[in-house]
Amino acid sequence: MERDILSDVLRGIRLRGAVFYDYGFGEEWAAEAPAAVEIAPLLLPGAEHVMEYHVLLRGGGWATVAGQPLVRLAEGDAVVLPHGDRHVLSSRPGLRPRAFDIAWACAHRHDPRPVPFNAIGDGGGQSPAQAPNRVVCGFLCCDMLPFNPLVAQLPALLHLAADPDSGWIAQTLRQAVQACEDVRPGNEAMLERISEMLFLHAVRNYLARLDPATVGWLAGLRDRRVGHALALLHASPARDWTLDELGRQVGLSRSALHGRFVELIGMPPMQYLARWRMQLASTLLRGTRANVASIALEVGYESEAAFTRAFKRAAGLPPAAWRRRGGAGCG
Repeated sequence: MERDILSDVLRGIRLRGAVFYDYGFGEEWAAEAPAAVEIAPLLLPGAEHVMEYHVLLRGGGWATVAGQPLVRLAEGDAVVLPHGDRHVLSSRPGLRPRAFDIAWACAHRHDPRPVPFNAIGDGGGQSPAQAPNRVVCGFLCCDMLPFNPLVAQLPALLHLAADPDSGWIAQTLRQAVQACEDVRPGNEAMLERISEMLFLHAVRNYLARLDPATVGWLAGLRDRRVGHALALLHASPARDWTLDELGRQVGLSRSALHGRFVELIGMPPMQYLARWRMQLASTLLRGTRANVASIALEVGYESEAAFTRAFKRAAGLPPAAWRRRGGAGCG
């Protein structure tokens, strides 16, 4: 069975959901969300990379990212912003949006999730559950260092239409939000897992519909020869690979493999292997008590000193300091 490379990377980058809002809007509405980089330090201190998502539980509308086509949203649709770009949600294009109230968000950042917000008039006496349009918004954070080949390859906006394959997302999230109205232990963890599932489903949906002419890491997964090479490197990262040996195993000459790999992945196979080893090492540093020397051996380095130098170049800190700090990520 071919190795599940996407799952390898998702495990390594520690995708985590955090902070959720339950919005209620009137018949005509528009809301602007700032770039994640602007609000992450306030809502998610320590997060290295923050993405946003929205699920339209009731009503209809549009999603807009500057420089990108408008996206029509129907009830049950979801959108994910992998790069955390500034964006607008509205009942129709062209409405002047209401700015995200950062002061309000900070004041309520420790409230039980999801935090309800009624944007109808001055309160309108309605909860989000009663509003004509209801949107659940959330934030996801992940690690970018030492190596995250996935996120940079994603578009500004991923749209999940509420078809039979993805309609379960809105239904599940709707039930989760309703359950959270009765504050009980485990509510936030439940929302976090659903958020992670939503992101994974959005990525898989994007991968399934990827234009054959597209280049990048995800395109490499779909390429028969490059995908095979990636699977071999992920399955045996500590092996003393050479380009000749890798080419023989995937049925290409070393020059053909090098050229195809660079064309799709953006770097030569051995450079990719070196960076993937650093990502594996970061996972071992966070999740085990193994010493640095044994981790170096496990990811393919015979010399602890050489491994330490390589890890510092990739992650910005020596392995021991990385471990003491707890790695990168949320909080």
